[in-house]
Amino acid sequence: MEAKFFRFLKLVGVGFKARTEREGRELFLKLGYSHEVQFTAPPAVRVFCFKPNIICCTGIDKHRVHHFAGAVRSSKPPEVYKGKGILYIDEVIKLKPGKKTKK
Repeated sequence: MEAKFFRFLKLVGVGFKARTEREGRELFLKLGYSHEVQFTAPPAVRVFCFKPNIICCTGIDKHRVHHFAGAVRSSKPPEVYKGKGILYIDEVIKLKPGKKTKK
């Protein structure tokens, strides 16, 4: 399979890790829940982990690659106060200020 389309995801957070099995067909994520989150890639999509916090979704169909990357991202979307979660590699999160204390 010749890969033409890529989508990179980055896991930001303490203890967030990813691993793949079955030649890029299954993705397992540790996201701070009591269990691992498992994803099975569609037939035209492969998943690779370059580091424990970098995920690459690749394939020959752009729609399927982006749809799968969006499904993975929706399992832990980035939060706006601390910036933790699953982000696209080129995404920038504008952090909101927290509660301010009165003096």
